[in-house]
Parts: sequence; C-alpha cells; structure tokens
Amino acid sequence: MISRKGWPCIPGSLSGVGVLCITLVFSANSQVKTETKVEEGLASQTVKIETAEVVYVSGSDLVVKTDDGELRHFPNVSDDKTVTVAGKELTVHDLKPGMKLQRTTITSTTPRTITTAKTVTGKVWRVSPPNSVILTLEDGTNQSFNIPKGQKFNVDGQETDAWGLKEGMNISATAITETPEEVVLQEAVRTGTTPPPKPDPPRQGATLLIIVVPAK
Repeated sequence: MISRKGWPCIPGSLSGVGVLCITLVFSANSQVKTETKVEEGLASQTVKIETAEVVYVSGSDLVVKTDDGELRHFPNVSDDKTVTVAGKELTVHDLKPGMKLQRTTITSTTPRTITTAKTVTGKVWRVSPPNSVILTLEDGTNQSFNIPKGQKFNVDGQETDAWGLKEGMNISATAITETPEEVVLQEAVRTGTTPPPKPDPPRQGATLLIIVVPAK
C-alpha cells in the first residue's frame, strides 16, 4: 500500500521524446536522485506450542499423534530437523515410538515504513498544465513526466504548481512514496522426552509358598 503516489507513467509515447516513470530507478540519468529512509515500529511476538507423540518411524518417515488424536505423517524428514532430548540433538533416525515431542514456534513481527524521495531537476522544454511536463535534463535528453495532483515545483527558490511553469525555467521536483511492510521472523525450538521404561515381567519358575491353616 502506498499512501502517496509518485509520478505515474504517461501512456503512449511522444515523437522524439522518451516516456518514463519517475518512480523507476534511472541508472543513466544522474539528474534523478533517490533517498530512502526506513522507520521501524514496535515489534510484537507470539508463541505457539504444539505437542505430539511418535507412533511410527521408519527411515526418514515419521508419523505422530497430536493431542487431539489426529495422526500426522511427515515423509522425508531431513536430518537438519533435530529434537533436543535429555540434552542431546536427535535426528528422525533416533526417534522411537512413544517419545513425546514438543515444538515451540516464536514469531516476531516488526512493522516498518520505507519512505523513498526521488528528486528530478531540469529545464522546462514543454508544459501542458496540469497534466504533464517535458524536461531537458543535464545530459541534453528530453524526458516526459506525468504531473500528479497537488505536485509542487521549485523555481529559483520559489514554489509553484504546474500552471506557473514556463518554457526555459530551471526547476526541480520531488516525488515521495511511503510503503508500509512487515518483517516477520520465526524461530522453532523442538524438544522431546523418552517414553517411561516398561515394567519388568514377572520371573518364571519362582517357588510359590502356600500356607495352610487347619480348621478348628
């Protein structure tokens, strides 16, 4: 979203005169100067915690069961996706059924506004107020610019609009665009716990002691 528009393109073409947009970067024209400023706002942060249990693992294929009972299949899990269990980094090949996994995702969002100011200077070759002006730039080429509504020009230190432009005047004008955007960063932390050990089965062949109490 751009809150203030710069110089838009003029449709079509003029004989012998180039047509361009001032919002473009002019690599060949040193008369157009660009300044960019970035302002950042306050960052916000969200934390999402997901837990699941390993129910099947074979090679790089993994199936887990989430807290709501859903089975989720993750094929071809790469070795760089590690899980910290008891202080050790485990890959998918180290996982066992019954292990509890937890993924904590931290998302940081920072709003910022990029303000770009483009300034063009030249001599008025032809003007058609209030719509367009053709300038002769310092390299001798003529360039045509659309004039946005409300655009002001600087002529010998004085400010004027398109109606005040005359052929032969040396002028400068600045187009400003403000572009809001968001910078989103995510960090995922994966941890897990091993399943509790299974109880030992009862020993086979143990002597069974039977005490018989005689009836009185």
